[in-house]
Amino acid sequence: MGLFLGLGIAGIVLLAASLVLDGVLEGVFDGALDGLLDGWLSLPVIAGFVSMLGFTGAIVLGSTGLGPGAATAAGAVTGAGAGLLTWRLSRALAGDSGGAAPRHDALVGSTGTVVTAIPVGGYGEVLLRLAGQPVKCAATADGPLERGAEVWVTAAPSATSVSVRPVEH
Repeated sequence: MGLFLGLGIAGIVLLAASLVLDGVLEGVFDGALDGLLDGWLSLPVIAGFVSMLGFTGAIVLGSTGLGPGAATAAGAVTGAGAGLLTWRLSRALAGDSGGAAPRHDALVGSTGTVVTAIPVGGYGEVLLRLAGQPVKCAATADGPLERGAEVWVTAAPSATSVSVRPVEH
């Protein structure tokens, strides 16, 4: 049973090492392994397999009358399952392309509120929402706009400034 528990603990230590030393082995070998540690032979997959092999083997050996051979077989099956799940999860996380970061021109057509009055021919400030996040921008308008006025963005000449017009109700 000690051997199985040792394998389980070694798998957990290997998993922690793979999180801390992510990419270090690939850098040490300077591309000589040509992606050998990627995919099925990545450190997290190996760690998941070894830890499940050890812990399942210890559980089977300690809780049943079966011998070490059956404990090893049960551990190998659950280890393979843990390795497969780890591989699929890491592929899903690595393949998550998310989306492109929103650009300032995405503000055109959005509505907001004046937070600093906009004088004629000058700049004020408006509070807008970009991808659900509040963004405060410098703003110009054709006419004066008071604080609290609801505005619509007509143009975004730069990342920090917009042109607005009042919303007509």
